[in-house]
Parts: sequence; structure tokens; C-alpha cells
Amino acid sequence: MILYGIKTCTSVRKAVKFFKDNNIEFEFIDFKKEPVGKNKIEKWLSKTTIEKLFNSRGTKYRLLKLKELNLDKNGKKEWLAKENLIIKRPVIEYKDEIVVGFDEDEYKKVFL
Repeated sequence: MILYGIKTCTSVRKAVKFFKDNNIEFEFIDFKKEPVGKNKIEKWLSKTTIEKLFNSRGTKYRLLKLKELNLDKNGKKEWLAKENLIIKRPVIEYKDEIVVGFDEDEYKKVFL
């Protein structure tokens, strides 16, 4: 299992705590140190929607004024690859699926 995110993100911290509390091993990949590119984004989008992966509520989204660009699906995909901090966090690769964001009830169903 691989958990992607940034260490300072509250949702990532909750996910890390959940896994540690339940003795679930995972590898952590920090977007700031190891950015994911277009191929990884494409792979994730084959398993989830752009709406779920694209964080339109975060600080980076507001700072970049992306709302003003009125992005379509391809535009959002380009921005996800260019600026990983607008990816909703965490992104967890587990078995052949991905889980986006932190939802404790969903985590209990999927990981326990």
C-alpha cells in the first residue's frame, strides 16, 4: 500500500494515524519531494473521477486562481500533473484500487 500526500496535511495525518493505530503497513510518498507526473495521474483517473481527485477547495487552488480559468476535464488533468498540491489528499494505492481523501468509515470497510 502506498499513501501519497504531504506531511502537513490534516487529512494525511488522520490517514497515517488510522494505519498506525491499526498496525497497517504503508509506504509514504510526499508530493513535495517526489512529484507524480501525468502517467500516474492518468492511472489514478482510470480508477476514480477527476472531480474526486481535483481539490477545488484547497489553498493552492485559490492561490493559483484556477476557478477563474473555468477548467474543463483536460485542463484539470494538466494542472494535477503540473501542480501536485491541488490533488485531493491523501491518495492511497491499495491492491488494484485507489482511495482518495480521508473518511474513517470508508477506511474501516476497505482496510480492516
